Amino acid sequence: MPGPASSVHKFGVFELDSESGELRRHGLKIRLPEQSFQILKLLLSRPGEVVTRDELKQVLWTSDTFVDFEAGLNSAIRKLRDALDDSAENSRFVETLPRRGYRFISSVSSPVVPPPASAQTFTPV
Repeated sequence: MPGPASSVHKFGVFELDSESGELRRHGLKIRLPEQSFQILKLLLSRPGEVVTRDELKQVLWTSDTFVDFEAGLNSAIRKLRDALDDSAENSRFVETLPRRGYRFISSVSSPVVPPPASAQTFTPV
C-alpha cells in the first residue's frame, strides 16, 4: 500500500494532498470547497486528458441527488479557478472544452513511491 507521499500532486506553486484533503500554495493551506477539491483531484489524476462533464457529474453527485447540475458544476469550477488564481480566458491550469468538459494543462509531478518490500522479487544466489 503506498505511503502518504504518493497522494501529493505538485503543479506550479501548488500542492494537492489527496489524503489530507488540502490544497497548499507555497506551503500555505488554501480553502477549497469539497466539490472543487474533488474536481481538481480528478483532473490531476489524468493531466492532459479531457474529463467530461458526465464524469464530473458522476463523481460529484450520486444518481439519487437532484441538483441544477449546470449551475453546481459551474460554481465548483469557478471556486477552483479562484483558488488557483486561474481564469477561463487565460487558463494556466484548467482548460474548458465547451460543452465537453475540462482538461488540466499544467505539468504535474507526483512523488514515486517504491513498492513495498513484500512485492520486491528475491533472486537466490
